[in-house]
Amino acid sequence: MKTLKSAKIGETFKVVKLHGEGAIKRRIMDMGITKGTSVFVRKVAPLGDPIEVTVRGYELSLRKADADMIEVE
Repeated sequence: MKTLKSAKIGETFKVVKLHGEGAIKRRIMDMGITKGTSVFVRKVAPLGDPIEVTVRGYELSLRKADADMIEVE
């Protein structure tokens, strides 16, 4: 299982599944990250947290904890 947390800069992924429960999962979905969506990794902060991605045409910063809940291929 590969998650967005382990992604490298410049890679594009397709979301396979969202892990997590309740409000956390809902918040990720509200940001536009849903099953089948393409996610492009733009930047990773020097210490690895947060990760900046492009989703549905806009930039989004995700914490490592949230990125670890997003399974990609």
